[in-house]
Amino acid sequence: MDDLLTALALVLVIEGSLYALFPGAMRRVIVEALAVPVGHMRLVGLAAAVAGVGAVWMLRAL
Repeated sequence: MDDLLTALALVLVIEGSLYALFPGAMRRVIVEALAVPVGHMRLVGLAAAVAGVGAVWMLRAL
């Protein structure tokens, strides 16, 4: 559970830093994301989740 909370905290640090350092670019990213079809976004999100699980699995196996 500690690892999950640490990972979520790091997500907040990274995402918060991006919004603080590049607010205009992040706004453009959001606008562009709204134009992406839902099915495509779902597929990319699923692929990212699978890649993340694979990366965690490989790191834990070392």
